[in-house]
Amino acid sequence: MSTRFDKKMGKKLRGVNLGSWLVIEKWMVPSLFEGLLATDETSFCVELGDRAEQILKHHWNTFITRDDFEWIAKTGINAVRIPVGHWIFGADYPYHSAYGEYTHPFVVGGIAILDRAFDWAEAFGLHIVLDLHAAPGCQNGFDNGGIKDVCEWHTKQEYLDHSLLVLERLAERYQHRPALHAIEVLNEPRWDVDTAVLKKYNTDAYYRIRKHCKPEEVAVVFHDGFRSHTEYNGFMVEPEFSNVVFDIHRYQCFVREEIDLDIYGHVQKTVVDWRNEADSINRDRGMSAYVGEWSLGINLKVVSLWAEGPFNHALEGLDDFQTTVGYRVYAASQLATFERYLGWFFWSYKTETTPDWCFRECVERGWLPNRFK
Repeated sequence: MSTRFDKKMGKKLRGVNLGSWLVIEKWMVPSLFEGLLATDETSFCVELGDRAEQILKHHWNTFITRDDFEWIAKTGINAVRIPVGHWIFGADYPYHSAYGEYTHPFVVGGIAILDRAFDWAEAFGLHIVLDLHAAPGCQNGFDNGGIKDVCEWHTKQEYLDHSLLVLERLAERYQHRPALHAIEVLNEPRWDVDTAVLKKYNTDAYYRIRKHCKPEEVAVVFHDGFRSHTEYNGFMVEPEFSNVVFDIHRYQCFVREEIDLDIYGHVQKTVVDWRNEADSINRDRGMSAYVGEWSLGINLKVVSLWAEGPFNHALEGLDDFQTTVGYRVYAASQLATFERYLGWFFWSYKTETTPDWCFRECVERGWLPNRFK
């Protein structure tokens, strides 16, 4: 398979997230958490102590393998988004009270797995978007941010500084790797983190990455922070900033008015509301946005550690054929809309729990196409 890489700005990416690999999420890999009180990677490592190393290293070596990269590439998918935690380089991160008696609870060794991911990506011609998914102090209070129900990343300068250091170290380490296409400075900072704080951090992150990575070779990506794209009009644009990508995540299973929709309502929201949004974002930012996460998931119950329900969803009570039709039409409507952007990444490649969040199973069941080129 070709290992040539087109590093031009504006290359269309059709990708998949490698979620719950280097940052674990309980709803995706419940087998790791069996018998534990832990709800996130921090509490997992704290509760298990020294026993966490063997479990996580086995997970790293088996959950995603070279064969998975090969399968992804064979479908025509051309990129993977890889979430990493702020602990990726080892035990030099600031302390948080959630660590209890452990100064540095996280298992060391993830950087070697990431190095190997670059080898595999380059073997099969895949681009990599590195994503700082879990920041010190947690940026959103979600389990995917490393510490559930805590959102303190923006409250201490040492947390902000360490996040920037990690980004710079990633940029320095991988700057010459052909697979490196982009670095995302922070995943899903919460809606109540002040926009001015996010803008300063995003700007600082850009310059830290640009110390090592040229604009014509590596994009810098920032997330919308769950607020309107209009709050970023004119932010990080030419000529001072180059090859900056705006990231949005789009799901229809977390807000009550969307949960209550039937499948026709889900499709209408996708092809009308989300299409109009895409056109608006492209007008404002010049066709430089990703949908960094999306899925076929419309059942909140299978993904949430916090919601109280009721857990109704649009495909409840349908027979197998009707369910297949529902997933296919929802998938097709999202693909048709998200193709208007510079790129998109399905969340996620693999889960232990539910097929509608598992890219590979969606393809194998015929809900998603089996070719993406």
